[in-house]
Amino acid sequence: MSYQTSLLYLCTVAIWGSTWLVITFQLGTVDPMISVIYRMALASVLLFLLCRFLGVTLRASRVDHFFFMIQGVLSFGVNFWFIYMSEMFLTSGIIAVIFSLIVFLNLINGRIFLKRPIERNTALGGLVGLCGLYLLFSPELSNASTEQDALKGFGLAFIAVFSASLGNMSATRSGMLGHSVWRINAWATLYGAAALSIIAILTDTAFTFDASLEYTLSLIYLSVFGTILAFGAYLKLMVVIGPEKASYGALMIPFVAIGLSTIFEDYQWTTIAASGFLLAVLGNYLVMRKQR
Repeated sequence: MSYQTSLLYLCTVAIWGSTWLVITFQLGTVDPMISVIYRMALASVLLFLLCRFLGVTLRASRVDHFFFMIQGVLSFGVNFWFIYMSEMFLTSGIIAVIFSLIVFLNLINGRIFLKRPIERNTALGGLVGLCGLYLLFSPELSNASTEQDALKGFGLAFIAVFSASLGNMSATRSGMLGHSVWRINAWATLYGAAALSIIAILTDTAFTFDASLEYTLSLIYLSVFGTILAFGAYLKLMVVIGPEKASYGALMIPFVAIGLSTIFEDYQWTTIAASGFLLAVLGNYLVMRKQR
């Protein structure tokens, strides 16, 4: 990988790896959909201001706006709404395992919608990495509170990852046409916030706000770092190396989360967990090395 690609990849993994923990501070008195609306609305405002500061034009054709809207509704709307709700039933580690399926969904959708070839290294590396991730989180996977909660959480998380994958295809299309990542995400976050706002109004969901320091700071962090910076890096990465390879970060993100858990929550490593970590590293090597 080039220096720029490595930097984008590390930025995406490092920031998103921390957001799994930060999202838990958003759960409580405020409805998950409303929290996502606040997050995307704040990110959109800041992105429009950033475009103005950088001199990035916001003009785009109607067709481009259509794809911005698809990305916004699926990636910034449905995806995060269902992730927030799934964390009410399952722990973040289990959801991270489910979300790692985006590697294979992006392989399939990239082939269908973008006519991208499926490289053997990418498919094999994704499978090896997924096995490693399963070993790492195997104790947590067996600790779901109830079977009913597990099924609800899995269903919500799978809808989220499937929506995110389709949104990735739209975002990659826009990026490959030369649109600035800031312009794409400014409009997409706006469309995502608007779509969820319409749903909230139609379902009479109350627009409450938690003024606590934890909720406010986590909202700012998720908007600025988890949305603006991480999604900017991820979109650029999808354009440079393709959505199927960029999405492999979904397999590495949980390792950042478990690293934080080791420091702050006294996570205890086992032989199985260490083996899983090594498998995921091997999978990362297989995905990122050049196809001969």
